[in-house]
Amino acid sequence: MIKCVSSSLANRIASWSECELETWRRDMDRVRSFKPIADRDAEVLILGSMPGPRSLAAGEYYAHPQNAFWRITAELLRFDPASSYAWRVRAIRAARVAVWDVLHSCVRKGALDTRIESNSQIPNDFREFFRVHSRITHVFFNGAKAEACFRRHVLPELERDSLTYVRLPSTSPANASLSFERKLRAWRLILRSNHTLSPTGRKRRLRGRFSAVG
Repeated sequence: MIKCVSSSLANRIASWSECELETWRRDMDRVRSFKPIADRDAEVLILGSMPGPRSLAAGEYYAHPQNAFWRITAELLRFDPASSYAWRVRAIRAARVAVWDVLHSCVRKGALDTRIESNSQIPNDFREFFRVHSRITHVFFNGAKAEACFRRHVLPELERDSLTYVRLPSTSPANASLSFERKLRAWRLILRSNHTLSPTGRKRRLRGRFSAVG
């Protein structure tokens, strides 16, 4: 991507050291996540790593047309995936599901999680988030990168140890090795962990347990 700079900034850049130039280049490549989709009565939290370029441009979670997130959640929560973004967000909130990303910001060149620079990662404030959203019992990671970032940056700082953590297969189109049907089957686990959606209305609190599905 070509970034234009003013003549005054260009003159300043010309006087910078290599270290200052590298810092500036990294900041130009830094991306930042959104505020969470979350009501105070949320029981389930779905975490990605960082919104992709399509989502950042649109200002919407999972805006890439080939990302299966909205198709899967529409199937689980029984709403029209072709409805407006605002309507889909309302459906997520009504089901007591929250959506966020592990990282507040990071340096990433391109769209893939593998291009996120590990030493650039700054996590979101989960201590405050879980304080406000104290009814959350289950955290589902949308792919391995989200789980890895959470384990590294968030888990050591958390005071709560009564959450259940589950890694689900990524809904990203980059995860092409799994069909939509297999992803959907794995994601159905969310229904069993959500008091509002579960057919039995039962739920268990497990202490700091991690697992993976799919």
